[in-house]
Amino acid sequence: MKAAVLIKKGSSKDALKIQEVPDVHPTQGQVRIKVECFGLNYADVMARNGLYDAAPKMPCVVGYEVVGIIDEIGQDVPKDMMSKRVVAFTRFGGYAEYAVTSWEACAEIGDMNAGEACAIAVQYATAYYMSWDAVNLHAGDKVMIHAGAGGVGTALIQLCKLKDCTVFANAGSQEKLEYMKSQGADHVINYREKDYATEIPKILGDQKLQATFNPIAGSTFKKDLKLLGSGGKLLLFGGSERSGKKWGILSSLNFVRKMGLMIPIGLVMSSKSVMGVNMLNIGDDEPKILQRCMTEVVKLVLEGKLKPHIGGEFSAENIADAHDLLESRKSIGKIVVYWSNN
Repeated sequence: MKAAVLIKKGSSKDALKIQEVPDVHPTQGQVRIKVECFGLNYADVMARNGLYDAAPKMPCVVGYEVVGIIDEIGQDVPKDMMSKRVVAFTRFGGYAEYAVTSWEACAEIGDMNAGEACAIAVQYATAYYMSWDAVNLHAGDKVMIHAGAGGVGTALIQLCKLKDCTVFANAGSQEKLEYMKSQGADHVINYREKDYATEIPKILGDQKLQATFNPIAGSTFKKDLKLLGSGGKLLLFGGSERSGKKWGILSSLNFVRKMGLMIPIGLVMSSKSVMGVNMLNIGDDEPKILQRCMTEVVKLVLEGKLKPHIGGEFSAENIADAHDLLESRKSIGKIVVYWSNN
């Protein structure tokens, strides 16, 4: 079978190559999926740049999500899973014509648009878990969403608006600001022109946020904590401020320094919470949580309450261009890559 193999660190054109790799087959509790398309996530870019410790040793096949048909099942898998069209979360291995994963990491999608379905496994499931499970939001709650024009950001805006929250969101271009408004964001901020940490208090006055959703970390961490009121929650699900820095360990140390030292008793005194979210770990340790989140999102999409946005579609042969678009931070919504012969 063919796969887009990450052969080394560096530019997308040098690091990613379409190659023949050994076929994969399911073991106990697993299914094999003939992949129609797979999605890109920023963790893939960080893995290519050597900044994602959880990534397999190179050469490797990364990728966390696929859409396709189950064509082989292992022992202890429900027989009716065979031939189902699903969206699935993959613990790497998604950038291939065939992928294996736990049957519990799959959600049936019927004839749903493949590109829209591809956004569910990581981005919408992550957003759903954070905003509907980890935080029980209520009507009128005020939330801040970083990178609101990205895949997870789009999902968070839509999910928070379904809860009738007031949504603040930031991005780095006028086009993205307009896009976030179209998704339902109430207040949008261009972080290249204004500091959200000063703009939000101007709007809220004495009020505070109930939650922030942060894939940036670094210098934004302390700012978010200050914006939260009592009972507020900071959901941290990435560290993209570290990406693209040139100074190796020095950049990493500076990244950590900006976040500061957290003393747990301080959270008690302020009645605030900080939660890290990594859907890889949840998929590994609690696959039924992941399956439930995906299934609920599929239901909301089919009901027309959620609408994933496809921000770019590429053939597997042009995966380097897809990576470049994601890394540029100019993309809006989900980037999807198709196998042309499937």
